[in-house]
Amino acid sequence: MKHAGAEALDALGPVLLEVRRLEGLTERKRGIFYRKREAFLHFHEDTAGLFADLKTATRSEYVRFRVSTAAERKTFLVAAKKATVS
Repeated sequence: MKHAGAEALDALGPVLLEVRRLEGLTERKRGIFYRKREAFLHFHEDTAGLFADLKTATRSEYVRFRVSTAAERKTFLVAAKKATVS
């Protein structure tokens, strides 16, 4: 599974806008976010769809979210908001 390219990130435009609004995140490269100097979130593309890897509340491992549909994106954004608060 490769990191999301420009076309995939274009498709995730509204999701990226929402993520950019979250406090405490820095987007070092398009679609790659850090929190307090630690990698926090990035996106992948695959024949199975688009995915987001988000650090868990413990910040020790990533959790993969499928973000190909509107419902999946909503679920992911709720988790991302929760992860930035903890």
